[in-house]
Amino acid sequence: MLARIYRPSRTAMQSGKRKTELWVLEFEGRSPRKTDPLMGWTSSADTLGQVKMTFDTKEAAIAYAKEQRLPYQVLEKPDQAPVPKSYADNFAFRRRTPWTH
Repeated sequence: MLARIYRPSRTAMQSGKRKTELWVLEFEGRSPRKTDPLMGWTSSADTLGQVKMTFDTKEAAIAYAKEQRLPYQVLEKPDQAPVPKSYADNFAFRRRTPWTH
């Protein structure tokens, strides 16, 4: 049972950084998912796949995993610098391609 510690990325419907500052600890599934032949729903006998814990810092998540004697893996992604954009750049003379409808 491996615990993954990571910071979630923002959703496609999200333009801000809400819910991306927290660290998440979740467990990897032990048993494969099965498809119900009648309804087509997927299910699993592993209840730890539903557990998702959030922490304020990476160190707090690692400390919890060590305290519970859980093997863990930390997945870090590099922070991306925001690209400055301006609406006026759409109509600038220095554009590389001409502006058309």
